[in-house]
Amino acid sequence: MRIAVTGSIATDHLMTFHGKFADQLVAEQLENISVSFLVDELEIRRGGVAANISFALGRLGLSPVLAGAVGKDFDDYRSWLERHGVDTKSVHVSEQKHTARFQATTDTEQNQIASFYAGAMGESDQIEIKPIADRLGGLDLVLIGPSDPAAMLQYTDECRDRGYPFAADISQQLAIMAGEDIKKLVEGATYLFTNDYESSLLLQHTGWTKDEVLDRVGSWVITYGDEGVRIEGRNHEPVVVGAIPDANPADPTGVGDAFRAGFFWGLSWKLSMERAAQVGCALASIVIEAVGPQEYDLDRSEFSNRLAKAYGNEVAAEVESKLRI
Repeated sequence: MRIAVTGSIATDHLMTFHGKFADQLVAEQLENISVSFLVDELEIRRGGVAANISFALGRLGLSPVLAGAVGKDFDDYRSWLERHGVDTKSVHVSEQKHTARFQATTDTEQNQIASFYAGAMGESDQIEIKPIADRLGGLDLVLIGPSDPAAMLQYTDECRDRGYPFAADISQQLAIMAGEDIKKLVEGATYLFTNDYESSLLLQHTGWTKDEVLDRVGSWVITYGDEGVRIEGRNHEPVVVGAIPDANPADPTGVGDAFRAGFFWGLSWKLSMERAAQVGCALASIVIEAVGPQEYDLDRSEFSNRLAKAYGNEVAAEVESKLRI
């Protein structure tokens, strides 16, 4: 499958303060706050929706094209992605801004002081889809993930104008975008991805009913966490797949991204939508057990065993014959 993945590329800088923020703050002086904390730990994790999905697709043996905006500080991250099968030739590098960054300090009470720097992500609208399609000899799918809202609208318009199939994955941007803009992102999507909460948010912001959404997309994929996934569309029967049981959650970051990658990997091998969703659930169960959205290992036997335990030996055998991990 020739797939371009647009959306955020970021790093997370996570620090731990072995104390309580409350002990460092003076209630009467909060309007003039100026404090610093000596932190004991620092974790830097690679992330961003588009990068997470691309990384997972690369680990599964595809060669996705990552399309997002970064800063000149991206070299190490680029090398990491390329070593894992990701095509980064269409990444835009800002001359002035750094790669998007989430920075958070957490105290012993799990209170958190955090900030997000969008940085180069604001230049995502300088990327066009056509040069990617020309370079690859066409595109089977463009995944439009959360990024700068103007860029998301631009990519969607270009896909419709040029006839590129696209998947709408609005994600956290649903909370801040106007209803009319959300409608533009959804209209004509081959696949629409939301979780349960985002589904309600989408209906609320657009004023559409569920049926009106289904009239406008090929398939609506709704994830329900540990309850699995449901896929509906006008041209196929509903597909319901349960989650992999007995996963040991360590970090939920990037789990939805892993599902999307597994799902599209399955479709790239012409597997049924049900089978593709099962692959997505299996990959999601592996990612949730790791700390960090790209810090997991993939083992062919383990992957197959998870599928067999949850969905049966025939499912595992069908998928394992396609695995290149």
